[in-house]
Amino acid sequence: MTDPAKRPSVILVDEPAPRVRRITLNRPDKRNALNHQLRGELIEALQDADLDDEVRVSIVRGAGTCFSAGYDLGGGNEGLDMPHFTAGGEGHWPRHVTETWMGIWDLAKPVIAQVHGYCLAGGSELATGCDLVYVAEDAQMGYPAVRFGVPDMQFHAWFLGMRAAMEMMVTGDSISGLEAVRLGWANRAFPQDELEAGVLDVAQRVALIPSDIVQLNKRTVHRAMDTMGLRASIRNGTELCALGTKQPSFVAFIEEMRSKGLTKALQERDEPFGDYRTREPHPAPADG
Repeated sequence: MTDPAKRPSVILVDEPAPRVRRITLNRPDKRNALNHQLRGELIEALQDADLDDEVRVSIVRGAGTCFSAGYDLGGGNEGLDMPHFTAGGEGHWPRHVTETWMGIWDLAKPVIAQVHGYCLAGGSELATGCDLVYVAEDAQMGYPAVRFGVPDMQFHAWFLGMRAAMEMMVTGDSISGLEAVRLGWANRAFPQDELEAGVLDVAQRVALIPSDIVQLNKRTVHRAMDTMGLRASIRNGTELCALGTKQPSFVAFIEEMRSKGLTKALQERDEPFGDYRTREPHPAPADG
């Protein structure tokens, strides 16, 4: 495997306000497709912030036109190891990525997702794993991969309600930032040119409260959700995802992707719906 130290970093880290750490996903040419390196560097940076006494809250955002268009399906993981160990066997991948994003929940300090543009599939899982989510009004959150498979991290029923979750799961359609707020997935929506300032304002308000108290109050919310079964439900979902990879339709799509190429296969998948890759001529190799 390639030595990660020899690869240019794919995140940017800054401190835009006192006690606020900001991490920017920096693969804009790939619409911040989540390859192993990007996921690993992001989690390491969040863990570093969690251990830093000068940091009280972190922000995650994406460079370029969007937050993240999903997992990298275009060969961006060649030569890279997965960023952390996950027990093998059937369902290894969904267990692995679910552990990654639920690991953000298990950090002591709050993490805020600042979402603009596309927030699809794995990108929506990342944002969901954050404690607070603020979106641009015209952001698009969706899971187009349900048009050929089953989600890795099945958060939709918990954060969107049964009816909206069902519609997204059986159509693959996305929702806008405004809809995401109305349904409860996001906290608040801003015009895109006001999003950064709005998120910084919230982060600074969080940073005013002593970190030891915030950490406990973050945990009270997550423990309540765990008691209601959220974590067990998401873990169970990884087994359904594994089962999805055995379905004839999934196998057929993978073969089509190999024979026609990723972009062509995705374009043909989405064309009947008139969305995603049929809107723009040069999509990123991301989605899953």
